[in-house]
Amino acid sequence: MYIEHIKFIFDGIVNEPVTWATSNSNFVSRVSILSMGYLKAICKALLIVSFSILLLVAMYIGSAYVLSRMETHSQQSAQDVPIYILTNGVHTDIVMPIKTAQIDWSKEIRFENTRSKDSLVKYVALGWGDKGFYLETPTWADLKASTALKAAFWLGSSAVHATFYQELKEGADCKRILISKPQYAQLINYIHNTLTADKSNHPIHIKTNAIYGLNDAFYEANGTYSLFHTCNTWANDALKSCGQKACIWTPFDTGIFYHYNKN
Repeated sequence: MYIEHIKFIFDGIVNEPVTWATSNSNFVSRVSILSMGYLKAICKALLIVSFSILLLVAMYIGSAYVLSRMETHSQQSAQDVPIYILTNGVHTDIVMPIKTAQIDWSKEIRFENTRSKDSLVKYVALGWGDKGFYLETPTWADLKASTALKAAFWLGSSAVHATFYQELKEGADCKRILISKPQYAQLINYIHNTLTADKSNHPIHIKTNAIYGLNDAFYEANGTYSLFHTCNTWANDALKSCGQKACIWTPFDTGIFYHYNKN
């Protein structure tokens, strides 16, 4: 019966549209009202979804701002080892001397894994992040929506980006921090727990052409990147691990550097 009604309506519209519409004006009015009802429902749903997204974004940014201004307890101690925090305006690296009495990073983060193979460098900067983002997005112009979504929602794996430096220039984007030998041991342990090791207990080098310069390389890492655990969250946690000034939580580099630039 319903099929016959539909066929009747279709034949009327196709063969005699004017006559059909005139003789079935009540039906057309009902269809129009029904269509308007659906349209209003769709607009209402889109409005609710848009408002919800804006609310979540506002809550995320608000939480990041408030929690990044709250400083965790730092431990005052001997000033034996200089480390640095370094930002490119988005991403924070932890920078350490290549060699101290406690560790020689060149035995783990090898010079020969870089293009330059320069063994005269003095510092190694380590940053953690989403592997896909690191390898597929050398510049912001290369960013794909699929890469960003995977990184934001726990869908990718992670990597450590290692960069060697001959020298560092202190400024608003580069801060020197002096820590004790026991604190440096804690930081070393934190980094070792981040790096994925092979059977010989050495970091696993990622062989790729997607490197950023002459003195950098990538290594497999543990953990999963997300909106709530970013590269800057990792760096902030690194500072916490060795008893240095840090904030409760931050997804942004500004949350870290706020505590080192405010004095």
